[in-house]
Amino acid sequence: MKLAGSDLTLLLEIDARLSNRMRIAERQGRLRTFAAFLAHSGDSWFWLLALAGLWLAGNDYWKSLAVSLAIGITLTAVVVLTIKFLVRRKRPEGDWGGIYRSTDPHSFPSGHAARAMMLAVLALALGPAWLAVVLILWAPLVSLARIAMGLHYLSDILAGIILGVIMGSVLGLAL
Repeated sequence: MKLAGSDLTLLLEIDARLSNRMRIAERQGRLRTFAAFLAHSGDSWFWLLALAGLWLAGNDYWKSLAVSLAIGITLTAVVVLTIKFLVRRKRPEGDWGGIYRSTDPHSFPSGHAARAMMLAVLALALGPAWLAVVLILWAPLVSLARIAMGLHYLSDILAGIILGVIMGSVLGLAL
């Protein structure tokens, strides 16, 4: 089944409306603050810095896990950026998240959703179990926060989650 141009336009309009309903970036309050925190908690630089610290301070098990997760982050970023530059979907309009908007103007797929889900799936494969549980709970919250803060459409997040599951599964088998 092939989508006609008008069908795709309708789907994109529905996507934008649903995403806009989930948006809280312009509101003040604790929920917005929490969403902003979650939206940033999936940043690759934060994770790579934390993993470098884990590698420096950890025993052989934690060093190995840190390297595996860093490899996962790097490979997922390459795949996400390749897709983003092929699709070139513009981010939703907004003021919040200027650093993301200036360094990466494309929204599809969400790199944060892909990274968060990849980390969760990879933690399921590599352990420890408590980390997998924490990341499985955290990943969808990061993903939703990216919509709430106006940086992504719902479809960007869904594509990122699917990509993250695929990347985490493949890497879990490979590492």
